[in-house]
Amino acid sequence: MMHTLVELLNVTKAFGSKRAVHDLSFTVARGEIFGLIGPDGAGKTTLLRMLVTLLRPDHGSILIDGFDTVKDVEYIRAIIGYMPQRFSLYPDLSVEQNLRFFADLFEVPKDLFEQRKERLYAFSRLRPFASRLAGKLSGGMKQKLALSCTLVHDPILLVLDEATTGVDPVSRVEFWNILDELRAEGMSIIVSTPYMDEALLCDRVIIMHEGSMLRCAKPTELIAEYPWPVFALEGSDLMMRMPSVESLPGVRDVQAFGDGLHVTTELDVSVSDIEHALSRIPGDSVNIRSIQPSFEDVFIAHVYERLHHD
Repeated sequence: MMHTLVELLNVTKAFGSKRAVHDLSFTVARGEIFGLIGPDGAGKTTLLRMLVTLLRPDHGSILIDGFDTVKDVEYIRAIIGYMPQRFSLYPDLSVEQNLRFFADLFEVPKDLFEQRKERLYAFSRLRPFASRLAGKLSGGMKQKLALSCTLVHDPILLVLDEATTGVDPVSRVEFWNILDELRAEGMSIIVSTPYMDEALLCDRVIIMHEGSMLRCAKPTELIAEYPWPVFALEGSDLMMRMPSVESLPGVRDVQAFGDGLHVTTELDVSVSDIEHALSRIPGDSVNIRSIQPSFEDVFIAHVYERLHHD
């Protein structure tokens, strides 16, 4: 049985006339990676800042480990680790000095710090670079150091705001391997990410748009419930022909995927229907195949539906 660590109830936040978060309610279990997925301006950062007590909700409540983020700020800050989009390491301090600084900031006893330091070095693989200045680290190593500094006080909840943005693919994989280890040890993690492949690594996600929650479910469930056929188109000059493809009968949506296109259609459209329609468009032949929808297809469909519904 999963036990709830985080509970949001009807949380709303506005800045003047702009609604950043509207009537959000969800829970996060202990030992769960919970993802926030949405376009820029969806309210993800505002939501995370309320979770970590940097902003107060206008309405509703947020409980973490049974404590209120407005009434119990000191306790909440002691049990969470927060890594914002731009985590401020001290470039003129070494890796170990940065770790020690954040340990002192959270009043971690020196003997306990030595134990945690070794554990942080073990999964971050930063021990060989302990004396290197933080400003001299690669982007991926800086992110792992920032994560280590966030974890130095042993929080029960980790909050990450697009922590891997701009990091090379190999370092992103290493970063998520660390998150998997932390989850296996029982830590809860709330993460916002612009990467659809990272969304698939979450236990559950919410899709957000303009401050509202469109769906909350396991990524695999969201993909499985997607009702529309999807076709992959491969060929030359497809980007130039994209407007023509969008105007074909039965086409609901067209998105660029690499050099090809993903075409979402009505239920009664087949490969032969697409081939026949494309034959009327000047250009080289196009390879068409039916595919399973990707999480990105699902995400775009939910946002597209909300835009046209509104």
